[in-house]
Amino acid sequence: MNECGRHVVKNSKKIMEAAPFMIPSLLGMIIFSFLPIIISIVISMTEWNGLDKLDIQTLSGSFVGISNYMNIIGGKEFWKVLWHTVYYILLYIPLVLICSLTIASILNKNMKGIAVLRVLYYIPVLTSWVAASLIWRWVLSPQYGILNQLLAIVGVSGPNWLTDKIWAMPAIVLASVWKDMGFYGLFLLSGLKAIDTGYYEAARVDGASASKQFFSITLPLLTPSIFFCVIMALINAFQLFPQVMIMTEGGPNGATQVMVERIYTYGFSYFEMGYAAAYSWILFVIIFLLTLLQLKLQKRWVHYES
Repeated sequence: MNECGRHVVKNSKKIMEAAPFMIPSLLGMIIFSFLPIIISIVISMTEWNGLDKLDIQTLSGSFVGISNYMNIIGGKEFWKVLWHTVYYILLYIPLVLICSLTIASILNKNMKGIAVLRVLYYIPVLTSWVAASLIWRWVLSPQYGILNQLLAIVGVSGPNWLTDKIWAMPAIVLASVWKDMGFYGLFLLSGLKAIDTGYYEAARVDGASASKQFFSITLPLLTPSIFFCVIMALINAFQLFPQVMIMTEGGPNGATQVMVERIYTYGFSYFEMGYAAAYSWILFVIIFLLTLLQLKLQKRWVHYES
């Protein structure tokens, strides 16, 4: 037996020895990941209501093919809900990145008590969305909310944040940014820490201003961290749900209806599980395609330090 053959036999023996230890994890992955994915695809092609017994006979009797997908894409509601989600993303991602980068830049400085400030900055991330949403419902209350009271001090009449079609989505964005900027700020802070201080020393010797250093050194070298935050923020934004359900319940007049809210409503309020499953797979395809697009576009603006 030649060297290549002995190498293959040796690797095969290692795999056989490791197989018994991998089987429990593999079974768990099949039962709790792969199998539900396959079942959800099947359900998306049926009119199953989620209450009847889930078996082959029930699913075959309610099979409708791709009708659920066609009805969703062909209806006006889907495009309205998609626009609400896109509108949220257009407001949320730039604002959360700017706030996260600003705070990360402050936390990157060597100041007294900076460790305590870093902990306080991250507390909203650890807060549950139920508690955070209830707090923000009070903050944004038109009568008792602290935000409108602060605006009144400077002579500004605050809007009815959560009951106004124009301001309801910005209100949700405001709460989301407050809660999430600690998460993204942590990654941006680690990116700032990884930048070699020699670049700044050389720039100061050349007489570069602080703004010039930021746009010529900090921002380009931070693009890998920013890229990761954009991908994560985009995925999280399309999965917008708890703050909507608690703060507005999709209102007023459907102004904050988003993709996951529609999935929940069709599945657990209207008991149209097939329709909800189809909505879920459409959402998956949208996120998947946008992620692929981001991965392709990163070559144009993400700069990895060599």
